[in-house]
Amino acid sequence: MQFGFFDDKNKEYVIDRPDTPRSWSNYLGDTTYGAIITNNAGGYSFMHSAAQGRFIRWRANTLPMDQPGRYFYLRDRESKDYWSASWQPVGKPLSEYKTTCRHGTAYTVIESDYNQIRSEATYFVPLGRAFECWHLKITNQDSKPRELSLFNFVEFSNFWELWQDWLNLQYSQYILQMTEVDGVIDAAINPLLPTVHGDFNADPQSRHSFITMVGAEITGFDTDRESFIGPYRGYGNPLVVEEGKCTGSLASGDNGCGVFQADLELASGESREVVVLMGIGTADVEGKAAAQEFKDLSKIQFELEKVKSHWHTRIQGMTASTPDPEFDSMMNMWSPYNSLITYSWSRAASLVYAGARDGLGYRDTVQDLLGVLHTIPEEAGERLELMITGQVSTGGAMPVVKPILHEPGKEKKPEESEYRSDDCYWLFNTVPAYVKETGDVEFYKKVLPYADEGEDTVLGHLKRAIQFSLDRSGSHGFPCGLLADWNDCLQLGFNGETIFVALQLRYALRTYIEICDFLKNSEESTWAAEHLKTLDINLNEHAWDGRWFRRAIREDGFIFGTAEVDEGDVWLNPQSWAVLSGLIQDEKGEAVMDVVHDRLATEYGLMILDPPYEKTDLAIIKSTLFNKGMKENGAIFCHTQGWVVIAEAMLGRGDRAFEYLRASMPSAMNTKAEIRGIEPYVNCQSTHSKYSPRFGASRLPWLSGSATWSYFAATQYILGIRPEYNGLLIDPCIPKDWSDFSISRRFRGKMLDITIQNPNGMNRGVKEIILNGNKIEGQLIPVELMESSNTVKVLLG
Repeated sequence: MQFGFFDDKNKEYVIDRPDTPRSWSNYLGDTTYGAIITNNAGGYSFMHSAAQGRFIRWRANTLPMDQPGRYFYLRDRESKDYWSASWQPVGKPLSEYKTTCRHGTAYTVIESDYNQIRSEATYFVPLGRAFECWHLKITNQDSKPRELSLFNFVEFSNFWELWQDWLNLQYSQYILQMTEVDGVIDAAINPLLPTVHGDFNADPQSRHSFITMVGAEITGFDTDRESFIGPYRGYGNPLVVEEGKCTGSLASGDNGCGVFQADLELASGESREVVVLMGIGTADVEGKAAAQEFKDLSKIQFELEKVKSHWHTRIQGMTASTPDPEFDSMMNMWSPYNSLITYSWSRAASLVYAGARDGLGYRDTVQDLLGVLHTIPEEAGERLELMITGQVSTGGAMPVVKPILHEPGKEKKPEESEYRSDDCYWLFNTVPAYVKETGDVEFYKKVLPYADEGEDTVLGHLKRAIQFSLDRSGSHGFPCGLLADWNDCLQLGFNGETIFVALQLRYALRTYIEICDFLKNSEESTWAAEHLKTLDINLNEHAWDGRWFRRAIREDGFIFGTAEVDEGDVWLNPQSWAVLSGLIQDEKGEAVMDVVHDRLATEYGLMILDPPYEKTDLAIIKSTLFNKGMKENGAIFCHTQGWVVIAEAMLGRGDRAFEYLRASMPSAMNTKAEIRGIEPYVNCQSTHSKYSPRFGASRLPWLSGSATWSYFAATQYILGIRPEYNGLLIDPCIPKDWSDFSISRRFRGKMLDITIQNPNGMNRGVKEIILNGNKIEGQLIPVELMESSNTVKVLLG
């Protein structure tokens, strides 16, 4: 079943059926003022933080899952019939109501036709502003004049801090004060207190948001939710809309809303436009200023085009044209856009991540950077420095870094029992990738503080991360699991050992040696090589189970991922990372990955383990908290899919690598939306596996490491365009039936248009590269040979 299609030309996903299986969402704004909006205009807005700065209300886990939102209601004054400019919340019969939603880059357009009235609502946040625009165009397509009343609606939070607004009603319902000043509504929290300008975190303080309407004469308003909706009613049948007249209510305590009424008369064929402006600040200052600025409605289109241009530029680091149009839709728009949104909001703001998490999770954020290094290298570099300063002097890391609160050198070091063993190992993926992308080799020598005390070069931070595990190793010579490794369900005990992180350690040591060799630091390179030699002996002796690699060893000796147990005998991550880390390759690598194919592969992706846990004690593994085939208990954990794609590409098996990529690729499920459920244009955290009755259903869209790793695997290992210190490596690993494809890549301020021919049906193997008419040796295009614009012809064979 299909609910929409990819409009690649306009970089939009078009939803032409509004009754999607779940609410399909988009993001507005930036990392200061953010917002979520769905195909039915649901969602919420926030300042700085979805947990600490959510100033309009939204309720989690309701049905539908996106209400309330940003609504326009239209009422015919003659027939008294009313509807909403988005299908919901009124929900007119779809036999009579036609609508499409176009989700684009930080904007959403909802077009609807009902009873000869056409409406087009466009939502976006002007660049660098702390307010949003709802632009509504109404057209009378009837043969006669029509008299309409228009109402906008938003429900304000009683407290910007999420839990206070949702749960502490004995406090939060007594601190709201709504006022209306010259056509601008002011929603004040703790109105008797001063506002602490420049210090968002100061609490308590008075906080203000506003809403106003321009483009039409305001004939009424309401600010009391109960007065507008009425008793025992909902968003689909508000009393004020039904009766056709606002009451002028002013909420003091209880619950506030922002409603304006405009009465319109439209001749046949006539259109009218209005704009609602909502944001942060007081009605008499920021609200009036916004209204004054946008009273000329032509400015709206100008600002919208700026938003489009800004975001289209951000995602243009790389584009591709291949034989697979669904793959191209992801590569040229939705994968880089998804990666940018995940970079922006980590795991803190979505219709699922409803505010329980706040700030930047250390291991998540360091990985998220991999997906944006080539699109926003300067911003990514700043974020990377921030995360490096979240490492503490022991070599471990703070679990969460909160940018608006973070003070390097002054943070409290985690207790020994609070460390996670994998946190800082993700730096070995991201730091070299950043240096190779930008060419900023001096970054390794940059001195940055630790979170708690002291400072070091970036290279010193990397060494400290390695030493952290060397100082906390178990009896088999593997890193201790500590509080958790990547999988938080494993109960290893503090001194239990994680083979997955041991493979990360191997990757880190190899990477550290590569860096030190490049920097001609032989002493450090020798130090790492000695530890690598010892680790390899331990891995081959204690991690190998005969046909695959084990997952971990509890401190009481229990082994995870061995043929000797009945549940969870094969785990995915140790197999892929044995290849990624360079421990195995060629025949042994293929044999291990064949086990993955036979035991873990499904039509919707690779399961995290097999079989799921059912009888194993909770004290050993917490996977039994989850149903079989869900989350960490044998689900298709999408974060891991990119690692398997990379592993297969490293082995040269392009058909299988691409098979795995497509299995979990969102766009490949566009015609199976009733199975997937969530948006078919963005990645998700997990998919129900064959052990679940919901096999193929995906959950937790948008904010996931799967966005980065699937994009990274596709661009750098399938398409095979990989930055190196001295240039750009061309090393595709593709399906044999791809006869040709092309790529445009921005690299260190230069553009490369790359055409790749595959006449002999190869998976991998570059025979010849022609740069600007000249043949070059090898597969690396040296940066010194690049011009500002470059034509590259590649022949596989």
